[in-house]
Amino acid sequence: MKKKIFVLLLLLITNVAHAEFSTRAKSAFLIDHESGTEIVAKNADELMPPSSMIKLMTLAVLFDEIKAGNLTMEDRLFVSENADYNNPLWYPASKICLVEGQSITVRDAILGLIVLSGGDASVVVAEKLAGSEIAFTDLMQKKAREIGMTQSTFGNASGLPNPNNLMTSRELAMLADYIITQHSDIYPMFATKRFEFKEYQTDWCRDWGRTHTMNYNKLLFIMPGADGLKTGHTEDGGYGMVASVKIGGRRLIGVINGFRGNGHDALAAEMKKLLNYGYTTTTNKVFYRPGDKIAKIPVWYGRQKYVIATIEKPFAITLPKEDGLSGLRVLARYNDPVPAPVKKGDKVGEIIAEKNGEVIVRAPLIAMDKVSKTQFFGRVFKNIMVMLGIN
Repeated sequence: MKKKIFVLLLLLITNVAHAEFSTRAKSAFLIDHESGTEIVAKNADELMPPSSMIKLMTLAVLFDEIKAGNLTMEDRLFVSENADYNNPLWYPASKICLVEGQSITVRDAILGLIVLSGGDASVVVAEKLAGSEIAFTDLMQKKAREIGMTQSTFGNASGLPNPNNLMTSRELAMLADYIITQHSDIYPMFATKRFEFKEYQTDWCRDWGRTHTMNYNKLLFIMPGADGLKTGHTEDGGYGMVASVKIGGRRLIGVINGFRGNGHDALAAEMKKLLNYGYTTTTNKVFYRPGDKIAKIPVWYGRQKYVIATIEKPFAITLPKEDGLSGLRVLARYNDPVPAPVKKGDKVGEIIAEKNGEVIVRAPLIAMDKVSKTQFFGRVFKNIMVMLGIN
């Protein structure tokens, strides 16, 4: 068995640098969704209060339960005293305006969280899934670690000020990527611009609801291609936003936190500037997509001689537009041969992109189909053939 490296692409062009992005936000982070390439990073790994952006984790846990079949969009969730709008906790906070004893559908809870940033809805979800909001924070923490968010901590499901509510801009982007990728069927709900709740229980809530229907994410109204995700604001932490835009088939995910502008409109304008920077200064090249036949790898003791290697997700590279595909080579690396048995989806090697000798992207090569191991006499015959020098 030997390690084999196969060069798939080699391009050499002169490098050109591009200007840095400037923002008044304390933290900013921008990535290309397909390649995962970091475009902008300002204090991206600094833990900061996420305010209502924490509700993305509340939603991620809920979406997982829906995907697992444990809940449907039409199931109803009970509203406890903790989520009642008369609770002083909700006087200054974003809410749907719920009353103890009523119930709401899962669909309305989701829209209430996305559009109205309903902290009361987050409590309803938490109590349904874990019995209490405190217990639910354990589920949030567990999910964060599963996704790869190693720093984030959680003190509640709503994002109200709590010393344990801490997240980084990089990890907020990871969370957005998880929702977009793993819950693509639910994700379009984040593009909802207006939500009119139909089940208010008091005259005060009905009056309140007439003026509380528009999404706090004002980027949806000013930037074509914007389709999510969530804003947040506290007096101490300032304004924040996790946003995603898809233009010309290319998706970018941006995060801003600690922004001291004048309201959500100013926040949206700053996020638009960040995303436009990504589109105007960088280019994206997708080399391979899942199902593409990238390498034909010999199999030792296999019922088939070869296994075809592909990838799990698109293999893409993001580079400054001025560079083009400068100093770039793409190669496949794998053991030759791969020992049988091989299951579909098994890692059989890796694909690497190098720029001027430095690895910038790598991803696993996986088996497109299974290859079973030959029976005993087949292996004996193979050994004899090898000894005779016959392939």
